[in-house]
Amino acid sequence: MDTVLLIKAAIMGVVEGLTEFLPISSTGHLILAGSLLGFHDEKAKVFDIAIQTGAIFAVILVYWQKISQTVRELPTHARARRLVANVFIGFLPAVVLGLLFGKVIKAHLFTPVVVASTFIVGGFIILWAERRPASATRVVDVDEMSGLDALKVGLAQCLAMVPGTSRSGATIIGGMLLGLSRKAATDFSFFLAIPTLVGAGAYSLYKERALLSMADLPLFGVGLVVSFLSAWVCVRWLLRYIASHDFVPFAWYRIAFGIVVLATAYSGLVVWAG
Repeated sequence: MDTVLLIKAAIMGVVEGLTEFLPISSTGHLILAGSLLGFHDEKAKVFDIAIQTGAIFAVILVYWQKISQTVRELPTHARARRLVANVFIGFLPAVVLGLLFGKVIKAHLFTPVVVASTFIVGGFIILWAERRPASATRVVDVDEMSGLDALKVGLAQCLAMVPGTSRSGATIIGGMLLGLSRKAATDFSFFLAIPTLVGAGAYSLYKERALLSMADLPLFGVGLVVSFLSAWVCVRWLLRYIASHDFVPFAWYRIAFGIVVLATAYSGLVVWAG
């Protein structure tokens, strides 16, 4: 395996792990990083989706106590059954809309200019959401969510099918706008990521299996391990951060980064690949 290619895989793994659970769009950053690294062919697109599984293992590790407790209490506690049902309900819209429109979206919207534009729009939405009065919060803990809450957050997650939107941003900010506390919205976003990203990774690997061979194992292995480690650090930091901070800095980051990408693309300073 080419050493340079493995280094690119490691860089992409860091980008995935650090951005997957922040409201700044991992897909958008992977598209831009892949463009700069010359790592954007069909196999690279499968790689980008597959290494999300590494980031998900980090979530499972951080939330292991809650996950294992929920599994143990499924036969006896309505609270545990409600949480599992809510995750399933929130997961369904992404499955349906992904199967219906995923191919069209990938064919036409996976470009740096689209990513930059959605970065900017998403940044302003976060600023608007953070100006919402605290009195609008009605769900403090993830265990208090109803099935309707879960469905609405699941529909918000579907907005992230447009690259640059951010899956975590859509679910967390969407949840907050629907009345969830920042902590409840973040927790549910993490739980919802488990079936969503594992399912997307498995489906992509199966669908594009003809592109892959045993020789690709080191490439994917490096990406998975690095994304796991960087995501583990990021998730632990984010849970501490939201205890006393809002998402306004991420909003300004999105806006500034989007403007830079658009400016370099239209000026020709950087030739962003599609």
